[in-house]
Amino acid sequence: MSAFINVARIYIRMKMTEEAATTQVAWVLSYVQGGIAEAWKDNLMNKLAKGESEVETVEQLFSKIRNDFGEMSEEERKIEQLRTIEQGSRTCNEYVQEFKKVARGSSYEGRPLIKEFKRGLNGTIRRKLAEAEELPTTIGEWQERAVRLDRNQRQSRTEKRVLGRNAAHPGENAQPRGRSYGGRGGHIMQRWGDNRGENTFNREGYQTGPRRDPNAMDIDRGKGGDRMCYHCGKFGHMARNCWEKNKA
Repeated sequence: MSAFINVARIYIRMKMTEEAATTQVAWVLSYVQGGIAEAWKDNLMNKLAKGESEVETVEQLFSKIRNDFGEMSEEERKIEQLRTIEQGSRTCNEYVQEFKKVARGSSYEGRPLIKEFKRGLNGTIRRKLAEAEELPTTIGEWQERAVRLDRNQRQSRTEKRVLGRNAAHPGENAQPRGRSYGGRGGHIMQRWGDNRGENTFNREGYQTGPRRDPNAMDIDRGKGGDRMCYHCGKFGHMARNCWEKNKA
């Protein structure tokens, strides 16, 4: 208490000497927060607004703070902290560790300690604990179960975010099947399936037709093959290449 009053007095002397007394009092009260002190401040401010308070200067305010609160013992300070501590945005494990630290030396145990622990938990965890068929009986069991519920809840949220991103962009991680081959004119030919009847596509995605079966007979292949010469009637060449005509 003395440390708070000394710091406030020094600041006022350095920064607020020309401010009105009511402004100085309001500034000091703005730093009176939490638990019993919060209720005490609200009551005093109501009296100040109605003109019913005996506090007119900041020094009178300091005297009233000393008279009403005095110097808190270590145990009283621990109890005050225990009544105001909350989980907030922290993990439940972080909250449990701070709660244990504050609870030591507070003289709280059993049901009063469990009550303060549950009060500081986030609402979702507190409701899930209350819905359990078999409730914990000791402070250690309450803390262990709360940490486990909080961990499962955070993991579930993470998994939902990941699944949501994958559902929104299903093709981002998809890999094309088959192989790509460089073609003439900069085109990329992608072949799908086995070596027979494969489809080919150009870079724009248009199908260029099925791949040719290498075992199919090609009547246009090379010079000769099964072609018949109209000059001599033999197979294996065309009339313009007929050796019989050259002999003649």
